[in-house]
Amino acid sequence: MADTRAPSTLWKSELLVTELIGRLMEFWGFKRNMGRVWSVLYLSLQPLSAADIREVLQLSAGAVSMTLSELSRWSMVKKVWVPGERRDYFTAEVQLWKMISRVFAEREGGEISHAIEACEEALASLEPHLESKDEAELARAELQRSRITALLDLAHLDKRLLDMLLSTAKLDAEPLSHITLDQSDE
Repeated sequence: MADTRAPSTLWKSELLVTELIGRLMEFWGFKRNMGRVWSVLYLSLQPLSAADIREVLQLSAGAVSMTLSELSRWSMVKKVWVPGERRDYFTAEVQLWKMISRVFAEREGGEISHAIEACEEALASLEPHLESKDEAELARAELQRSRITALLDLAHLDKRLLDMLLSTAKLDAEPLSHITLDQSDE
């Protein structure tokens, strides 16, 4: 019968992967320990307790608890029941696309929605200036309308591309080749 106890030390392969994923998570704006904890769970034969994770990664109880909570919020780990055990055990989400698409939907989707709202508000705020009798003010307002509209069009395209990517796991970036932010050629 295989030994199902949690390892007390990590193999070199596990160390390399936990550090790699930790660095990548940090690059994407998450905490490094989120990647390290997820990796340990991802590479584990069985669910691990917070104490197991604390031991193998040499982290404090508070750091492990906060990290598991954050990973749970992003659906990157889940609590599982281990028969005969009273403590909580955790496993990693192993469907990588499911995990990545959730992050894209929440983070990038939220930023794109915010960009659309901000551009629309900026365009609405230009209306009084677009009715100005002052030539300089009118020219400034028309330039801004043109350029903010280009940014809004880009944000709408980003939303369509993100929606396509999330719904099909495929992306046709060809529409990006037609985007220009330099409106001086008009």
